[in-house]
Amino acid sequence: MIDINRNHVESTARATVIAFIDALNNEDFDAARELLSDDMTFKGVLGTRDGADVYMQDMRKMKMKYAIKKVFVDGSDVCLFYDITQGEITFFSSGWYQVNDGKIKTFTVLFDPRPILAAQPKK
Repeated sequence: MIDINRNHVESTARATVIAFIDALNNEDFDAARELLSDDMTFKGVLGTRDGADVYMQDMRKMKMKYAIKKVFVDGSDVCLFYDITQGEITFFSSGWYQVNDGKIKTFTVLFDPRPILAAQPKK
C-alpha cells in the first residue's frame, strides 16, 4: 500500500534540499537562507555552526559550488553525494539534511579534508 503522506513528506524534503543547493550555486543567499530553520545546526569535518544566520555568513564568503551526483530520500531525511568546488579545489562529499516543516533543521557534511588542508598557507 502506498503511504501518500510519506510520499508528500519525501517529495517536500527533497525539493527543499535541492532548492537550497540551487540557491547556493546561484549565489542567491537570501533564497538559501529562507530554506533554513532559524535555529538550524550544521556539523562538518572542519567545524560546526549553530543558527542559520551564522551559517549563511560563511556561505556568502566561501561561495561553494555543488555538483549533485546522487540523491537519497527517507522520510524527511535527504542524503546527497556531490562534488563541492571551493576556489580551485574540488572534493567529493556527502551531506545528510533533515527537513522539518519545509525548512532544513540540521545537516551534517562528511568529506576528506586533506585537499583543503593541503591548500592552506604553511606557517
